[in-house]
Amino acid sequence: MKRPLITSLALVALATLAACGGEAKSGHANEALGTKAALQPAQPKRETVQGLPGMPPVLDPTDVYAADRPNQLSPAVRDFPSRVYVPNTNSNTVSVIDPKTYEVIETIPVGAQPQHVVPSWDMKTLWVNNDRGNTLTPIDPRTGKAGRTVDVHDPYNLYFTPNGKYAIVMASLDRELVFRDAHTMKREKTVPVSCYGVNHADFSLDGKYFIVSCEFSGELLKVDTEKMKVVGQQKLPFNGAMPQDVKVSPDGKRFYIADMMADGMWVLDGDKFTEPTLLPTGKGTHGLYVSRDSREMYISNRGEGTISIFDFAQNKLTKKWHLPDGGSPDMGGVSADGKVLWLSGRYNSEVYAIDTRTGVQLARIKVGSGPHGLAVYPQPGRYSLGHTGIFR
Repeated sequence: MKRPLITSLALVALATLAACGGEAKSGHANEALGTKAALQPAQPKRETVQGLPGMPPVLDPTDVYAADRPNQLSPAVRDFPSRVYVPNTNSNTVSVIDPKTYEVIETIPVGAQPQHVVPSWDMKTLWVNNDRGNTLTPIDPRTGKAGRTVDVHDPYNLYFTPNGKYAIVMASLDRELVFRDAHTMKREKTVPVSCYGVNHADFSLDGKYFIVSCEFSGELLKVDTEKMKVVGQQKLPFNGAMPQDVKVSPDGKRFYIADMMADGMWVLDGDKFTEPTLLPTGKGTHGLYVSRDSREMYISNRGEGTISIFDFAQNKLTKKWHLPDGGSPDMGGVSADGKVLWLSGRYNSEVYAIDTRTGVQLARIKVGSGPHGLAVYPQPGRYSLGHTGIFR
């Protein structure tokens, strides 16, 4: 008996099924599948990013914040109560706010001059950076209780390498980047720097380098993550520059650096590390926070009580929100559902809750003196890179 001719459409179907590990079906169903496959446009091949060894795979090469969508909480944090942790630098305490009632429900004594509350890489611990106390205070976000302090010198800020291997202490006055074991905080390597006031950072898309701001000397560093080595350094082109927070763009191509003296944010090509350009935003530009849909960035202007909104796709500022009665919006984060921006009021002993859809102030909450790097917790993401919550 003569075998029927296999059409080119059927061959497409067979090839498609074979590639997908499926089994070919006979008759009209097979031809229909082949026709459907042939008519569908070819899907573009998604770029594969070769990340830092040991780092979790990049979910989306076009969006480093792909894991940060509304309420996409990791199983590691899903059962944690929603809280806002506020380090009061001058009061040596952490105020704990219930975001549902906008009330302080607890005040935790910590070490001298707490600067930031930092989620650990595995997201199971919150580390309070007691800068002048030369200690870290761990808080269990499941219970809200503080644990035994850990001796760490000059911990102004704290970050974690994307592979979870090291914690990086921003030793601002010591002029050092100190790489420590991410769990025990044992010192592994000290990297002296010639700039002054290392304070904030963010990592490239592949995690292989990070950009650091040097507050008191107006400089930027580029650091090789794996080699733990400074590979680039430059002075910002503004007399009296004072760089603060650092954030990478969703596509990983640009870094934004807030500058409280230049009253704007610098836009930097991180790969090339060429001279950045300045985008004016407002007086005392300080904190940078990405929206849950990766479309916008909230920019706190501490010196004028406003928040500027930057649209990534349009590459421009689109809105400015003014706090009623002014204020000093500083550091903070976005709620898990993306609906509320929380910021500390550095010079007003208060915290602001702002509706991210309208810019309307939802609450103004009194806390201790000198509130600084508050952490909204838990937040979506697979792991933490540190600061008040940089998640991937």
